[in-house]
Amino acid sequence: MKQLLIILALFTVVGIATDAKAETNTVSSTVVTNSTPPTANAPSIINSNSDICKVGVGASVQNNIVGLASGIVIDDELCQKLKLSRSMYAYGMKVAAVSLLCQDPRVWDSMTDAGTPCPARGFIGAEAAKYWEDNPDEIPDGSRYKPEYLQTKVEEQPTGDNNALKNFGLMALTMLLLL
Repeated sequence: MKQLLIILALFTVVGIATDAKAETNTVSSTVVTNSTPPTANAPSIINSNSDICKVGVGASVQNNIVGLASGIVIDDELCQKLKLSRSMYAYGMKVAAVSLLCQDPRVWDSMTDAGTPCPARGFIGAEAAKYWEDNPDEIPDGSRYKPEYLQTKVEEQPTGDNNALKNFGLMALTMLLLL
């Protein structure tokens, strides 16, 4: 029992010593919230039907005074071409389906790389290749082959003055009429 009293006395002394060293600090502060946070929210443009080939884009801007939010829908042209091409293929119009896809320069380049030129104006195969050589300006913009085709087209055009030949023809025709 004597030991229990010693332990109890020891705890009391430690408790008093700790209590004497403790300091009390009182902090007082006032927080003023007199302005609401910015609340401009971009509209959510939900595209739940993946069959429409459109993409929604929304944006918003807010400052302390005024906020602005807007959204638009953008047509996805590649998606439209793919859907149209699939429909044409399903109807059995395979050349028309390929022709639709050939409007994209990447497809045009890959068809040329494969040695199967894109159909053009009812021509397929070698006739289509000849058409593209004769009409390089109709190759889709962005094709890596378009500059080459345009360069060969420029080189094939005759350079020189044909006025002398025209004048000779007119003189020969006049002589024939006079005789």
